[in-house]
Amino acid sequence: MIVECRHLWKVYGGNEAVSSGSESIEEVIARAETSGAYVALADINLGVERGETLVIMGLSGSGKSTLLRCLTRLIEPSAGEVLFDGSPITGMARKDLLSLRRKHMSMVFQNFALLPHRTVLGNVELPLEIQKQDAKSRRAAALEMIELVGLKSKVDHFPHELSGGQQQRVGIARSLCSNPSLWLLDEPFSALDPLIRREMQDEILRLQSTLAKAVVFVTHDFEEAARVGDRIAILRQGRLVQCGTAEELVCFPADDYVRAFTAEVDRARIFKVGRFMERGVPDAADKSLPMNASLKDASHVFAQGAHVLAFCDDQHKTVGFMRREQFGAALAVAEFEGLQTRVRTQSYY
Repeated sequence: MIVECRHLWKVYGGNEAVSSGSESIEEVIARAETSGAYVALADINLGVERGETLVIMGLSGSGKSTLLRCLTRLIEPSAGEVLFDGSPITGMARKDLLSLRRKHMSMVFQNFALLPHRTVLGNVELPLEIQKQDAKSRRAAALEMIELVGLKSKVDHFPHELSGGQQQRVGIARSLCSNPSLWLLDEPFSALDPLIRREMQDEILRLQSTLAKAVVFVTHDFEEAARVGDRIAILRQGRLVQCGTAEELVCFPADDYVRAFTAEVDRARIFKVGRFMERGVPDAADKSLPMNASLKDASHVFAQGAHVLAFCDDQHKTVGFMRREQFGAALAVAEFEGLQTRVRTQSYY
């Protein structure tokens, strides 16, 4: 694990409330609230591997941003520990912690946080300037990141000369300029319109496929979470309710709270073709897709005239296939399961 939290608590108004001996989580929370304290995080156990994107979800006040900041000690945990690359940072000296943040961690915020008096280049190279790298090396690193996010022609532009999506790309380039091991994104696209938001999701997927960072991504949008995340952790009132793939959360929700989160989700975007494909190698196929492609991905290819699709694993070996006539049945199953979920959650709302 690049970063991991074990039995992590954050209590406002009385850290001593966590020193609970053999009490259950519910008993600790009840005692804390009775004393006037507020439990923002309760006994969280989570971690993220290199190359993995973990998405944190929940309603407002569920503890998403608090958890993100506890991972870097921007907010001090009340109890439990945070480990970075296997070593605890919860007791780390401030000087060492600052060095760790500057060299190995980076965060992207919702509001871009660009310096208006600096150009694109000046904003992107700022982290390396803070690290006191020489001008030549930091310029080279910044230009590489600017090109990677597609803003090579905007190097000398100021933030007010850029669109919202371009400004966010600058923020992304700046956050990656120091080559961090851990990349944290706190609802980075919530201020963008839907079209630009989808483009930025594509950008995150493209960058992650190239750079393979350990990513923690906070959002309140389940479809966004399903699109960018390998796993999704759902919080409720500071507690971890369930963590798994988008398909696991949709198909096997831990409770009505998780079921309500997924009730209106387009199952065709969530369900993977591997769940419906026929095992084996077809006699012939019009096109090949990865077996973790969604039914929606397959629908686009069938709509273009394909009659048989082959599906391959991570080693590009064909492991299954689907014919056009089978695809309609798969969509019907996805829609039926979605209808059942919506009926079961009506009383919850």
